[in-house]
Amino acid sequence: MHTPGMFVGPDRRPAAFRGAARANSPERRGSSPTVHETSAGGVAIKVSRGMPYVAVIKRKNRSGRYEWCLPKGHLERGETATEAAVREVAEETGIRTRVVCHISSVDYWFSGSQTRIHKMVHHFLLEYLDGEITAENDPDHEAEDALWVPLQDATRSLSYANERRVARAALALLYPDGNDT
Repeated sequence: MHTPGMFVGPDRRPAAFRGAARANSPERRGSSPTVHETSAGGVAIKVSRGMPYVAVIKRKNRSGRYEWCLPKGHLERGETATEAAVREVAEETGIRTRVVCHISSVDYWFSGSQTRIHKMVHHFLLEYLDGEITAENDPDHEAEDALWVPLQDATRSLSYANERRVARAALALLYPDGNDT
């Protein structure tokens, strides 16, 4: 099962395990096949009265619980991560954005019903261009709600520790001197 905030990858393994499959990995024990997924999305920022707001979505996770998270989704065939980030934010929130810069890439593992999933998520800082925030037009119906929240609040209230860290990184990019008030 996916544990929020848990990074799993060769760079996080002890030196003795680097370069070799883990003893209990699906590759070593021949159990559930591994599926590799890549997603992109990020921190879409709108500034109002000098305060940065971030677009967040409410969705059900794989176990059926509601969570607040950053908009993101799978790359389509032939699509770059930046193209996917802009498209996914538009689909899940109804707003149009442009990529300002890459914030981070997070990689983690979790179990599906028949497979182990290795997921890589690329997060970008995106600038709001136009549109009304809504989840009503999400073609996949993954986002059940979308709204603007103060970026400072998102650094504490997003459901996953990884995404809270991404929001803090976006805040640091916007306010490199640490003065975010």
